Amino acid sequence: MIFLDAAATTPVRREVLEAMWPYLTGEFGNPSSHHGLGEAAATALAAARATTAKALGCRAGEVVFTSGGTEADNLAVKGIALARRAADRHLDRVAISAVEHPAVEESARYLQRVHGFAVDVIPVDRYGQVTEEALADVLGPRTALVSIMYANNEVGTVQPVARLAALARALGIPFHTDAVQAAGWLPLDTGTLGVDALSISGHKLGAPKGSGALFVRGRIRVEPLMHGGGQERGRRSGTENVAGAVALAAALTLARDPARDSAERVAALRDEFIDAVLAGVPGAVLTGHPTERLPSVASFCFPGTSGESVLLELERQGVICSSGSACAAGSDAPSAVLLAMGIEPEVAQTAVRFSFDSTITAEELQEAAAAVRTAVGSIRSLGTS
Repeated sequence: MIFLDAAATTPVRREVLEAMWPYLTGEFGNPSSHHGLGEAAATALAAARATTAKALGCRAGEVVFTSGGTEADNLAVKGIALARRAADRHLDRVAISAVEHPAVEESARYLQRVHGFAVDVIPVDRYGQVTEEALADVLGPRTALVSIMYANNEVGTVQPVARLAALARALGIPFHTDAVQAAGWLPLDTGTLGVDALSISGHKLGAPKGSGALFVRGRIRVEPLMHGGGQERGRRSGTENVAGAVALAAALTLARDPARDSAERVAALRDEFIDAVLAGVPGAVLTGHPTERLPSVASFCFPGTSGESVLLELERQGVICSSGSACAAGSDAPSAVLLAMGIEPEVAQTAVRFSFDSTITAEELQEAAAAVRTAVGSIRSLGTS
């Protein structure tokens, strides 16, 4: 099997399993308990928080551990917008890009549906990027929050987050970015990016599902979504997942290892794969930005096919990939991301995404490119016979 669906999830790394194992077994204490087991858990949690903060270039107190990227996005979008409006009732608008993950888009729609917020959707260009002009057009004195993802989960396009965040900051508007896909591939220093909130998820970079974190700049107020014992400085109540936090910190440390050249190596292999697919499949269309894209994502439309048919044929040949966001699996509707980029619905329904982890090899991608050529050719032949 050649696994090319790493944007959906990644296998847990052995080093991460070894780091978290003690807190699933002997060191099982509740970090809020005032005894030896609890204090050991609290020490591990504090160390994980400090390590995560180092990876994000922030203070430990600005890290909120969550159950994953979806919860982190919900807490950022709902929590910041509601807290801002509580302080000033005129702040009743949120701005999101047209290519956001459902965790951000549905959080904004919840604010609209339940709390009366207006949602300003920022258009993207044909590559899926938000321009500074497009963002400036929607910002105003009533904007409570801007949320624009760092890197797109379907087409891999990377947004100019630092420039966009600077534009919002000049107007005093908090800026959140969903960095779930960027983690492990792109710089996450929140100071350099200039963002006020940033979400990550552990299972995208070698930690288990159910682990994640939200950075929230210290001066930003957040209305909690979960109420209870006041854990995570009151921003996210509930007994902490110590093993998950330790795992996330370990995965971030591995991703930051300066001896690793994964991003550069994988980007070069990605480009070779793109060239091979475009050369071998007549009419294939690369989606997303040609250069400002994740090292790990190559996405195409194959007009004259069905994306799902291509997936099934590739799986038969031992290549595992996806038709886009794993969160939209099973839907027959064309991708909203591709539609926002101006791709026609009938073409958008032929989309296939190939995403890699750091262990991918040139031989695997050469074999996958050959399989794509065979699969698309076979499907087109059946369709015209």
